[in-house]
Amino acid sequence: MIYLSQFTFPDVEAEYDFLMGLKHTCYDTFYPFQVISKHRLVQLDFETVTILYGGNGSGKSTVLNVMAEKLELSRDTLYNRSNFFEDYTKMCGFRMERGKKPRMGRIITSDDVFDFMLDLRTINEGVDNRREALFDEYMDMKYTHFQMHSLDDYERLKKVNSARRKTQSKYVREQNMDNVREHSNGESAFAYFTDKITENGLFLLDEPENSLSPQKQRELVRFIEDAARFYACQFVIATHSPFLLSMKGAKIYDLDEEPVDVKRWTQLDSVRVYYDFFKEHAGEFER
Repeated sequence: MIYLSQFTFPDVEAEYDFLMGLKHTCYDTFYPFQVISKHRLVQLDFETVTILYGGNGSGKSTVLNVMAEKLELSRDTLYNRSNFFEDYTKMCGFRMERGKKPRMGRIITSDDVFDFMLDLRTINEGVDNRREALFDEYMDMKYTHFQMHSLDDYERLKKVNSARRKTQSKYVREQNMDNVREHSNGESAFAYFTDKITENGLFLLDEPENSLSPQKQRELVRFIEDAARFYACQFVIATHSPFLLSMKGAKIYDLDEEPVDVKRWTQLDSVRVYYDFFKEHAGEFER
């Protein structure tokens, strides 16, 4: 499904006119001005899955954040915008397919996934600390003589009776939540994507391979392909993962080229590096 068909960015001349219109300023950066235009990228035309490829500093994350801002997409982690971000996005444009509107629009960044896993870790540390306290409480309730003197002691009496009827593990389990994190970081990260990506949505993914093992990256590829094919989703993905770059039917923009060019995944420099490396060591795999 294609909801977003085109997105445009200001060219070098438009940026120059804007920046020349500024009088004396105290700023030493005009980000995101002069980031995307240096690759002479002025327009993206989208397919159901479109990939932005490039090395660090190529501007692919900036492109996604500019698009998310202009399209007013949901996001979990705030983006550290510059003073000129709003001015820049006002100069951008986009075109949606007529009669097609996504039910959900969201950008998912590496920071979203990392924050999610940190939140799980914080919750689990609290759960673990609470569990240790309950172990001590159980021993106190079970083996300390207790006599009720007033109604204020009623809650403690219930705990004492509960401890004396149950094993330590059962007592702790019933009064403490299980650890939220029952999976590895990679599994938790993968679960974040499968939870946030829903039917009939437009999703921008910034380097989703971070925190994912090669096996989980391949699982994510299958999930995205199925979401695009069967659940009316559209994706724009910034990545340099060969697994995601090999996605069936994906349109790939190479932001390392000047001007930006559309390529097959097998033509990309980093993929060729992997290919040459494994080809060089092919004999070691065939022993």
